[in-house]
Amino acid sequence: MEIGRLYGVGLGPGDPELITVKAARLIGAAPVVAFHSARHGRSIARSIAEPYLREGQIEEALVYPVTTEAIADYRSVIEEHYDAWAARLAAHLDAGRDVVVLCEGDPLFYGSYMHMHKRLAHTYRTEVVPGVTSVSGASAVLGRPLVERDEILTVLPGTLPADVLAERLAATDSAAVMKLGRTFGAVRDALERAGRLQDAWYVERATTARERVAPLSTVDAADVPYFSIALLPSRMHEETASALRSAEPAVAAGEVVVVGLGPAGRDWLTPEALAAVEAADDLVGYGPYLDRIPANPRQRRHASDNKVEAERAEFALALAKDGGRRVAVVSSGDPGVFAMAAAVLEVAAEPRWKDVPVRVLPGLTAAQAVASRVGAPLGHDFCVLSLSDRLKPWDVIAARLEAAAGADLVIAIYNPGSKSRTWQVEAARDLLLRHRSPDTPVVLGRDVGGSGERVRVVRLAELDPSEVDMRTLLIVGSSQTRALDRGDSGTPVVFTPRRYP
Repeated sequence: MEIGRLYGVGLGPGDPELITVKAARLIGAAPVVAFHSARHGRSIARSIAEPYLREGQIEEALVYPVTTEAIADYRSVIEEHYDAWAARLAAHLDAGRDVVVLCEGDPLFYGSYMHMHKRLAHTYRTEVVPGVTSVSGASAVLGRPLVERDEILTVLPGTLPADVLAERLAATDSAAVMKLGRTFGAVRDALERAGRLQDAWYVERATTARERVAPLSTVDAADVPYFSIALLPSRMHEETASALRSAEPAVAAGEVVVVGLGPAGRDWLTPEALAAVEAADDLVGYGPYLDRIPANPRQRRHASDNKVEAERAEFALALAKDGGRRVAVVSSGDPGVFAMAAAVLEVAAEPRWKDVPVRVLPGLTAAQAVASRVGAPLGHDFCVLSLSDRLKPWDVIAARLEAAAGADLVIAIYNPGSKSRTWQVEAARDLLLRHRSPDTPVVLGRDVGGSGERVRVVRLAELDPSEVDMRTLLIVGSSQTRALDRGDSGTPVVFTPRRYP
């Protein structure tokens, strides 16, 4: 028969909701649950764990024979009981039953479980599940950090001689003094001798319904239970917090960050760009691009049409200058490729915006995204141009196409067509056919990374303008670009060798 496993399970400082998920699972699954209690039979550990117990579990109450160390033979009496308790738990383990020993706080931080651990861990499989310590619970209740930066925290038992306590308290930055109860008077005297009494706080039964917090100097020693702690919180935190409270309110410094969102969803967004978007107070951009960003009620969103780039840029700069806002202007793909970076910088060049910081964060371009879907058509020299004649005349576009075709460059074509621009793709195809073989591979990539993704490879002579819209990007190969059917997908692999003949 396989022997059982011993678990020392930390329950935290008292609130049952501060029990870890793992501790709750083990408590509910254990055949045997053991806990310490006083002679009256009530167990603080069991009361904390009670919401996670179930019917049918074997409960082993480990009842302390005495409740104070102020008896001559306390150590020998308690050690005999530890031995007897360990034997009781060992009988369950030998029978193949797992045993969970409940322990307030953390099992190995002044925890009662450790006495079972030292007697049984060398014989049985053992696992310790840490818990929130009473020190952490008291600090949280007090709402003051114990240590900050390089401060030193000292944890002391109140049972130390008063002169030793005073020496340790005077030498440390922060402190937690445990085991108060009957030691409270001596602890208070030690704090006063160390010159730290006015800094000290008293926390009783932290995180429970009977919680009590007070300046330690005001506490009556007659009312102090064992489950209480004296705390000296971080002095550095108090100093810096006080300085912040008395300081003049800082004037917000605005800035504009032009961010590339990549071609599609969050997976195409760089960590740098994501951090800028999340840090922004205001998001400015074309509506469909803003829709890619999850709503955050802390942020203001300013959507606009895609034909008002200069107005959008001026609006973002004004938010930063006049309102001290951190503004993210978002673009699809890379903001420096036919997108908002140039528009923002052009407007920001005006003297009135000279004091507004402007940063540009790159994004994955549509050309890169489409190229990756078929292989490496951009593996050698290539150029990028737009077929949109909204901001430049067609004769300029045609001349650049002619030059790129004559130079035998791979060409990535943005904005090839739209509802109002229906003839440009056909004109570009016919122009390119004067310089390229009809068999030249052309990649059509639409909505790459999105739900409507479609990628095709066709011959230049077969390029059908009706398949092309504003969400489509074209990559026209050079004389060296090759399209191969590798047989592992429906789309040919397209690449341009790095060597040119």
